[in-house]
Amino acid sequence: MKLNLTIKTLLVTLAMNIASFAYAGHDTETDNNGVILAGHDVVSYFTEGKPVLGNAQYTAVYNDAIYRFKSKDNRDLFNQNPAKYAPQYGGFCAFGMTFGKKFEIDGKAFEIVDGKLYVNKNLDVYKTWAKAIPKHILEANTEWPTVESIKASEL
Repeated sequence: MKLNLTIKTLLVTLAMNIASFAYAGHDTETDNNGVILAGHDVVSYFTEGKPVLGNAQYTAVYNDAIYRFKSKDNRDLFNQNPAKYAPQYGGFCAFGMTFGKKFEIDGKAFEIVDGKLYVNKNLDVYKTWAKAIPKHILEANTEWPTVESIKASEL
């Protein structure tokens, strides 16, 4: 009887640990429906050099965020290598991340640097961030590991 209780306790503990690892990860900047990048097609930033609103008909999920695409082709391209296209810092404002803060974005202010997508709160914030992009990326890269799994509302 005692052995059964010990085994059950171990199994429950193991299940709880596995569940916490499954939940672990980084927070993403999504709307109330779980959509990232304010609904903009992440592939279009790379292929068209501009934000293009996606369509709810073409979606994919990556890191618990729903991505919308303007076409099936863009969705399929994303699914081949989502890490290549996903925005840095979970889609939170790149300039805000230099302070260890997670600010929502409008999806219109962005820059691709060394093949990585960085988004900012809005065009005004982007202008400030753009004055020293390499410096700000280094600062944000230092902050991100510390706040990655913390919800924005807790910072």
